[in-house]
Amino acid sequence: MASATMRAAVLVDVGRIEVRDVPREAPGPRDILVRVEAVGLCGTDLHIVAGHANYNRDDRGRIRPLHVHPQILGHEIAGVVAERGQSVEGLLVGERVVIDQGLTCVSESRVPECEYCLSGDSHQCEHYREHGITGLPGGFAEFITVPALNAVRIESDIAADCAALTEPLGCIIHSTDFLTRASSRYALGVGGRAQTIQAMLICGGGPAGLLFVQYLRNVIGFDGLLLVSEPNAKRRGLAERFGALAIDPNTVDVVEAVSELTAGRQLELLIDAAGAGDVYGAIPGLLRKQGTVLMYGHGHAGVDFSVMNGVQFLEPTLVSPAGASGGHEADGRPTTYVRALRCIEEGVIDVASLITHRYTSLDRVASAFAGDHEKPEYVKGVVAL
Repeated sequence: MASATMRAAVLVDVGRIEVRDVPREAPGPRDILVRVEAVGLCGTDLHIVAGHANYNRDDRGRIRPLHVHPQILGHEIAGVVAERGQSVEGLLVGERVVIDQGLTCVSESRVPECEYCLSGDSHQCEHYREHGITGLPGGFAEFITVPALNAVRIESDIAADCAALTEPLGCIIHSTDFLTRASSRYALGVGGRAQTIQAMLICGGGPAGLLFVQYLRNVIGFDGLLLVSEPNAKRRGLAERFGALAIDPNTVDVVEAVSELTAGRQLELLIDAAGAGDVYGAIPGLLRKQGTVLMYGHGHAGVDFSVMNGVQFLEPTLVSPAGASGGHEADGRPTTYVRALRCIEEGVIDVASLITHRYTSLDRVASAFAGDHEKPEYVKGVVAL
């Protein structure tokens, strides 16, 4: 009998996406087959398509080139359970879910679990792989097959495109958890010898920066000076609407503005949500001694590593989280995704306002990567099937 196929938008080489018929993986005993409803476009996807990154590597760490190993990207996924394996519990066919794209000891029922999964740091699982990033097929397809434990049930009537933003919000939650656990001189709350953060700057008002603003204000309850440096007017407007004071780095010297707004005290916390290398050259003029730098963005092209000399003299705490790990619920499902989805469902975090571009078919995925993200009105794109 012929195997089932499905349509998918396949990255066949740098900058080349083609819609093809590809095999549809049948779910195993502990898996579910999800009919994809919505997939967010992430900066990671943009980097891979442009050829700036490729996370599909062999056992020796060598990159598998796209023209030999094409990829199906897309890791911010919401959909509907279409089939389930005979051993799956807690999910029914027809239920709406969001997907944790990462495969871990817990989701794959591996015994014994590695030390990272045991400690709740599952994104660092010794056997970690990711759908849509490390070569496993992602969400830019009609269907995706994942372990059932990677799916979190949607318990409201929120739109699928909003539900798909659970993954990026989960990354923000994980990063903030990391920040609160860090042994820093200045903290988001007073504890031990730590002093309370009075002023912070988020460099970059893209989706991550805007989610940071909302999470810090609405969930953490930070009521100090929260600044966002962002050249795009639309994004600055959203940052201010969500509770930040926005700075346009094209018209204002950010170092001087921070010095004036903090009365010369500078920042106790800087969050790099831009991945812009020149941010690190500016840190010595922005950060208070022994302050904290949360390294969230990736890229950092265009600068020599010597920019870190001035940073090191400050004795900062550098916090470098990755992904959306954070332990598992009693039923094995990822805690961070559960928390993120509930924030969206309860309206604590507004993700709908971030979605500026919607693409209604797999045939439009290629055009989504053809430059829309560079337009002034663009904040976040979602493929809604």
